[in-house]
Amino acid sequence: MNQSIVHIALVVDDYDEAIKFYTEKLDFTLLDDTPQSETKRWVLVAPKGDGGCSLLLAKGVGDEQRSRIGNQTGGRVFLFLRTDDFWADYEKIKGRGVNFVREPKVEEYGTVAVFEDLYGNLWDLVEFSAK
Repeated sequence: MNQSIVHIALVVDDYDEAIKFYTEKLDFTLLDDTPQSETKRWVLVAPKGDGGCSLLLAKGVGDEQRSRIGNQTGGRVFLFLRTDDFWADYEKIKGRGVNFVREPKVEEYGTVAVFEDLYGNLWDLVEFSAK
């Protein structure tokens, strides 16, 4: 059996502002933006690179879902953006106004910094050390 995770749903407040953040601030690619109904869209974005998992931007509907926007994991780092050039990506993302809540540091496993997306979800920007 060959399995993989292909999409991770990220609850957002607004499709268009989320698309703008991910494509303009993080250089993600918009893979799909298909209307499903008058208010629902199938929106996929992914980092440029070798493929793999993408984010499904899912508009929060109702009080329960909307209460999770920006806090899907109770304040823990939620997603991990791997890079092969940490310092170039760090400077580019920071220069575009993305807020880093933990500055870069070198760990045993690599170089990492924590940033927040437009809703406050925490991400690691990480370049893993060569093994």
